[in-house]
Amino acid sequence: MIRRRRYPFALLWNELDEMMAEWESRVQNTVAAGVSFPSMVRPALKREFRVDVREDMNEVIVIADLPGIDKKDVVIRLINPMNLEMSVAGVTESGDETKGHEYYTHERLSGAMRRIVSLPEEVIDEEASATFRNGVLEVHLRKAISESGSVIPIN
Repeated sequence: MIRRRRYPFALLWNELDEMMAEWESRVQNTVAAGVSFPSMVRPALKREFRVDVREDMNEVIVIADLPGIDKKDVVIRLINPMNLEMSVAGVTESGDETKGHEYYTHERLSGAMRRIVSLPEEVIDEEASATFRNGVLEVHLRKAISESGSVIPIN
């Protein structure tokens, strides 16, 4: 009896992730400014948009380039204190316009995109804000205030 896996493409994606991680580690030192070519390619292969994450004293800032996207199609949700979900309902409409045409290069994505961004520190959704101007989404999240040390009761 032949046993078939339920998700045949899951193995393929896992192998592709492993290959990309290996490739990225090999060429990491060859690209200037610490940004490797594989880290730029990986989001496109996974149908994700690229993001920048930075922090300052009081907040974590996530910036995403979403050219050609309408503000109404973007949804941002804090999944937990360390993960932000960003999803786009509809990327460029290339479905109908590609029919009947022969392309030399076809790189624009169509359909929905989703990205879960790992944050460097715990944040809270109180006072969170987001702006969307000229295809650039910027999300500001306030860091969770944690007291250092704890009171130890004396018995």
